[in-house]
Amino acid sequence: MESLVGLVNRIQRACTVVGDHGGGGDNALPTLWESLPSVVVIGGQSAGKSSVLESIVGRDFLPRGYGIVTRRPLVLQLHKIEEDGTEYAEFLHAPKRKFTDFAKVRQEIQDETDRITGKSKKISPVPIHLNIYSPSVVNLTVIDLPGLTKVAVEGQPQSVVDDIENMVRSYVQKPNSIILAISPANQDIATSDAIKLAREVDPQGERTFGVLTKLDLMDRGTNAIEVLEGRSYRLKQPWVGVVNRSQADIHMNVDMITARRREREYFATSLDYGHLAPKMGSEYLAKLLSKYLESIIKTQIPSIASSINKSIKELEREMDDLGRPVAVDAGAQLFTILQLCRAFDQIFKEHLDGGRPGGDRIYAVFDNQLPAALRKLPIDRHLSADNVKKVVSQADGYQPHLIAPEQGYRRLIEGALSYFKGPAEASVDAVHSVLKNLVRVSIGETQELRRFPKLQSQIANAAYEALERFRAESKKTTLRLVDMESHYLTVDFFRKLPEDVETGANPASPIVDRYAEGYYKRIGSNVSSYVGMVAKTLKTSIPKAVVHCQVREAKMCLLDHFYAQVGRSQGQQLAQMLDEDPSLTERRQQCAKRMELYKSARDDIDSVAWGR
Repeated sequence: MESLVGLVNRIQRACTVVGDHGGGGDNALPTLWESLPSVVVIGGQSAGKSSVLESIVGRDFLPRGYGIVTRRPLVLQLHKIEEDGTEYAEFLHAPKRKFTDFAKVRQEIQDETDRITGKSKKISPVPIHLNIYSPSVVNLTVIDLPGLTKVAVEGQPQSVVDDIENMVRSYVQKPNSIILAISPANQDIATSDAIKLAREVDPQGERTFGVLTKLDLMDRGTNAIEVLEGRSYRLKQPWVGVVNRSQADIHMNVDMITARRREREYFATSLDYGHLAPKMGSEYLAKLLSKYLESIIKTQIPSIASSINKSIKELEREMDDLGRPVAVDAGAQLFTILQLCRAFDQIFKEHLDGGRPGGDRIYAVFDNQLPAALRKLPIDRHLSADNVKKVVSQADGYQPHLIAPEQGYRRLIEGALSYFKGPAEASVDAVHSVLKNLVRVSIGETQELRRFPKLQSQIANAAYEALERFRAESKKTTLRLVDMESHYLTVDFFRKLPEDVETGANPASPIVDRYAEGYYKRIGSNVSSYVGMVAKTLKTSIPKAVVHCQVREAKMCLLDHFYAQVGRSQGQQLAQMLDEDPSLTERRQQCAKRMELYKSARDDIDSVAWGR
């Protein structure tokens, strides 16, 4: 099963290369990292985390000092090589450098930390990825995190306390993380920061390994047997005690081989821990973790494969939405632009024809707004008895009419019909507003077009300019309809007017008392009836004119002028139209890299799964 740990190591390393180190958000790419098991090391400051890791590796390579030394997650991948192989380290951010001097590894960790966080002692969630190849290690992936603390040291914001806890919690709360909770034996286990946090995220202790450090520093006459045997604080996984180098050993540069030998001797000769010696020490801890990690990977292969397939499908959908990279050939660019224009045009037509919502608002203009506007016209005030008398008298001049006030009738009708220009123009403007909105909506719904903000803008401007031309023509036509009704009256209407109920005579008869108020009311009533008849005609003809001049034209030739303009464009102009949003270009590249990673991981997982 060694190959399984090595496989996960490779996948995790590849994940880091493409920027997948967990986390997420509204716009986050699918993550494979969180599906992969790994050992997460947590503990309070001065609990001995660094010493434990160095003992597992068998090398002195981690920065040391006062305060918060580890300020970025360190993803440490151990690779066991042949006994006669050369031991070396390699950083992901510097793949071409092989470090054989581990003092330089320590310095590189410090320098890379400062590169992201600066020298202000702030922390960062961006991990450092370190691979160590050695005959004296077991295959293992360990993530070292900043030490939990309760007080910010000088030069650090007070928020660093919560920042560190939130970072550590984000790693250990993942169900695939194996928690290595490190606590010093010379402190009460009930106050251990590592155990407290582990208990919160893993209350049953199923994936928590407890590690006790500083056993050799406990007060004389005391021991940690209760803890190590699982009676003081029970975990499903075993407790392991370790004895690290003392501060004096570190200052004297005691090597790890010597330190490991002393640790073995300590447990073997200890009166308190002798019976536990085979299952104590950093070497046993490393083998225990590696074996457990292997078993976890083995059981989780199906779920890892399922997660990979799910991520691939998500990426395929997003890459379909993002579209293919922009062509560099002018002919291909022209084809792409025309294709995008046609896609927009099709969506716009679907809105008008009812395949998509929005076109019904045009019908609402004709069915609701226009009739309501016609009803609100001040026709009654225009045809009041006083105004009729005034208009008729002015039309007669110095001689009153002999038979019927024809000129008065004409002026009253023309005046009344002039009010229809307002609703006619308002109908044109209302439909224009609907069409403009549908252009905007259609551009937003043209998926491929979202990639090209400049082309979006140019199509929108061209469509709006066309709609303005259609509106101008529509206004001319609708106003011409009103003028037509004003300039030629339907004579038959007046010839068919009913007999005067009082005199039995035609209202145009000279017998009627032209000076009585009822005479002018009757004239106003006759004109009102005629205007009502015209209103019914215009209520039908105005929508027809608007649809013909605006809606029909928009459906048939909305982008005709733009097509002609594009056809005359040169290569550079076409390229500018397809100047894609840089964020989308970057997103597509990220998706492509992750897709390549996940397909490769799927092939590797499948080969291991079939070979089991």
